[in-house]
Amino acid sequence: MENWSLISLCVLLGLTARWAVSFHSYSGAGKPPMFGDYEAQRHWQEVTYNLPVHEWYFNTTNNDLNYWGLDYPPLTAYHSLVCAYVAKLLNPEWVELYASRGYESHSHKLFMRATVLFTDILIYIPAVLLYCFYFCDGSSKQKVATAFCILLYPGLILIDYGHFQYNSVSLGLALWGILGLGLGWDLFGSLAFTLALNYKQMELYHSLPFFCYLLGKCIKQGLTWRGFFHLVKISMTVLVTFALCWMPFLSDPKQPLQVLHRLFPVGRGLFEDKVANTWCSLNVLIKIKTLLSRETQLFLSFTSVWLKPPAKLPDLFPVLVSVLSFLHFLGFIIYFNQVQLMEPQRKKSQKKTN
Repeated sequence: MENWSLISLCVLLGLTARWAVSFHSYSGAGKPPMFGDYEAQRHWQEVTYNLPVHEWYFNTTNNDLNYWGLDYPPLTAYHSLVCAYVAKLLNPEWVELYASRGYESHSHKLFMRATVLFTDILIYIPAVLLYCFYFCDGSSKQKVATAFCILLYPGLILIDYGHFQYNSVSLGLALWGILGLGLGWDLFGSLAFTLALNYKQMELYHSLPFFCYLLGKCIKQGLTWRGFFHLVKISMTVLVTFALCWMPFLSDPKQPLQVLHRLFPVGRGLFEDKVANTWCSLNVLIKIKTLLSRETQLFLSFTSVWLKPPAKLPDLFPVLVSVLSFLHFLGFIIYFNQVQLMEPQRKKSQKKTN
């Protein structure tokens, strides 16, 4: 009973923090002509509701790609469409073609915030709780503490509820994939991660561990029909999931190519919003504190917030943060791989000594 009380308190605090942040403004509020990522998400609802599927990713008279053109995978577009149907029922002005551009009101902001909270409750929070209580070591209180730290992670809350995005959807689906693999449900794990990848292309960063783990599991079964059949089942799960997500775009070869072009554009800036630069810079700097001196962290934090970069180098500060983060990441990869390689030799030497 005590555990359930702690879990309920943990979830309520997480939801309270999210909703408290949502009361504040969002990036781009009252700043025409683009209005920030909040407007991008609203505009995608406008586009998906009013235009046929084959126009979603193309530049047409009704779809100006220079004005927050859709550049996320199909599952994000379908999510926008579902939100648009609800928005249409509540207030048609929110998704009216052309006329709704830059639409801002308290009621619409409340609706948009609620859509993020709903996906958190539906996808992200249950995955976090299951992960902490099934895969984290320690007592029940320690597991609750772990869940509490994850649910109150400021970076995700500020980006999704302050800046305005739906990162918890892709992260939640990826976490469901990890849960599936951890429980031995490889097909479910493959399905969940494929959905994450079809929601946001940034999940490609997590694809290599999934691929290596599943392939390694099949190889460990040896050159047997069982291992081969398991690999075929996983492959078919991934392919069928991709096919279903991309089905509306497969009638014409130009469609999937255009979608891919929008997902992986060439010559686009690293970030499209100064607030995103600021938050990403600050949260990344926190992660690399073990490698960099405090002075360097403070310097980059303040410069990214207060100083304007040179006109020829608009992404200077995010690039610097990315480079430093990469060096930190690279250092940890080398260190932990070295530890794994040296561990068997250390155990052998201990056995000989004993």
